Amino acid sequence: MNRVDYSSSDDSHTAWFCVRSQPKHEHIAAANLRRNPDIDVLNLRIRFKRSTRRGPVWVTDALFPGYVLALFDLARCLRLVQSTGGVTGVVHFGHRWPTVPPEAIAELRAMFGDEEVRVIGADVETGDVVRISGGVLDSLEGVVTRVMPGRKRVAVLLDFLGRQTAVEVDIASIINTDRHL
Repeated sequence: MNRVDYSSSDDSHTAWFCVRSQPKHEHIAAANLRRNPDIDVLNLRIRFKRSTRRGPVWVTDALFPGYVLALFDLARCLRLVQSTGGVTGVVHFGHRWPTVPPEAIAELRAMFGDEEVRVIGADVETGDVVRISGGVLDSLEGVVTRVMPGRKRVAVLLDFLGRQTAVEVDIASIINTDRHL
């Protein structure tokens, strides 16, 4: 029989653990874990524009693909967590169960807020590097020279056919490549 070492948490101590989910099922694992009042879950996601042939589309992906963070008592809840729908296991190294420091969780919560979603690249400013998505200028990159919010357009300086050309495009057809977390 395998001996499980709970050294990262004593018998009555809860800690944050990294829980592995089924691929692309982080939201399902998190929802199922949240049904248990003894478990706190953090399922962080990012929302951003992704370029497609038909133009940019908004997508939401997990910040940590394949994982959610959960606060629980390892000794009491390990089997329950492991048998939860959408969960494939709790990260461990042999008989050691590493924990996530509470300070890291507090910092992540401060960055992402209560909804656990962070929007990336939602705004555009003069000087930002952007990629045009869709249409005849698809995949061309340029620098924003002017933002016209009332018309929902931006002026972009492109390197096109060996020279710089300024074009006006719909703000919805660009993806900001400068914005990061």
